[in-house]
Amino acid sequence: MNNHPSKLLPTLIALFTALLSAAAVYVGWHRRKKQNRQHKPEQPDHTNLTNANEVNYTAQDVGQFYDQYTDKFLQVYGKVIQAFRTKEVHKLLDYEAQSMGLMPQNYVLDAGCGVCAPAIYFAQNYHVQIEALTISEVQAVMATAAVAEAGLEDKIKVTTGDFQQLNQIYPAGVFDVVYFLESFGHAPNQAAVLQSVWQVLKPGGVLYIKDLFKKVAPLPQLQPQIDAEITKINQAYHYNVPNLYHILDQARKLGFVVMSLKTIDIPLEDFENLTISNDFQELTGVGKIAGWDGYIFPIDFFELKCYKPLHEPDKGLSRYFLQNLFYLQVQHKKISDL
Repeated sequence: MNNHPSKLLPTLIALFTALLSAAAVYVGWHRRKKQNRQHKPEQPDHTNLTNANEVNYTAQDVGQFYDQYTDKFLQVYGKVIQAFRTKEVHKLLDYEAQSMGLMPQNYVLDAGCGVCAPAIYFAQNYHVQIEALTISEVQAVMATAAVAEAGLEDKIKVTTGDFQQLNQIYPAGVFDVVYFLESFGHAPNQAAVLQSVWQVLKPGGVLYIKDLFKKVAPLPQLQPQIDAEITKINQAYHYNVPNLYHILDQARKLGFVVMSLKTIDIPLEDFENLTISNDFQELTGVGKIAGWDGYIFPIDFFELKCYKPLHEPDKGLSRYFLQNLFYLQVQHKKISDL
């Protein structure tokens, strides 16, 4: 039986109304989704953070900088030239020695030794043998005199040289520990430093870096300001503030195992305010901050500890099992070849 058109009209109107309502809901949802995409804060992309600081200095320039300013550093910092420090400096040095895992009779390289105050302390209190390296002729003279005054000529040897070329200064595979105490960032070519450390470390040896690293902005609009402050630091101090992700990537490609990465874990009551750096700036004019209004602190301090694998099943498999298996696969070796 045919329905009369007049009887179908209410049904058609109801259907049309429902379609309009559904369309309105969809349009509203789509509009809100688009707005959310537009206003959602961008997340930092660590993969695009590079270490591409514009480096316009050489290792020799770093040496000349310290030839000129070491006396001023000593006037402000004392003999331990580190910005992140404790009120009682021996607590900082004990912390660093324990973080490195220094053991009696270890053969150790202090890369960027300053005037040798840490090296002297470690030799006296942890009974290690130390090669102390500085790029500054002035520091080398002061360090040599300090070592002699401490009666440690048989424990510490001071050398003038570039730690980007450790393999040209020291034999391969000799050091138990190579450490950098706020010196690593002076290297124009940090990849070359890591490569040279790998060459002079023993299998089973440790690389320890305590330094400042470029801060990652929590909001993308802050990154240009952080980058600008990093540029000022680099230019003032002949520095190349490292990108943490870049350094980790390079170290792992060489074969280092990352043992630990953390902020420097000093009790708050022992910590000395970082304004000591401001004291140096006021004294010398080097890197002086023009004003504090709107200033964003552009760095983080970290300590990075890496291990050069042994690749010996009887010594390494229990701790670095996967790295040893990877080595066997890449080198097409059998356990019997080790």
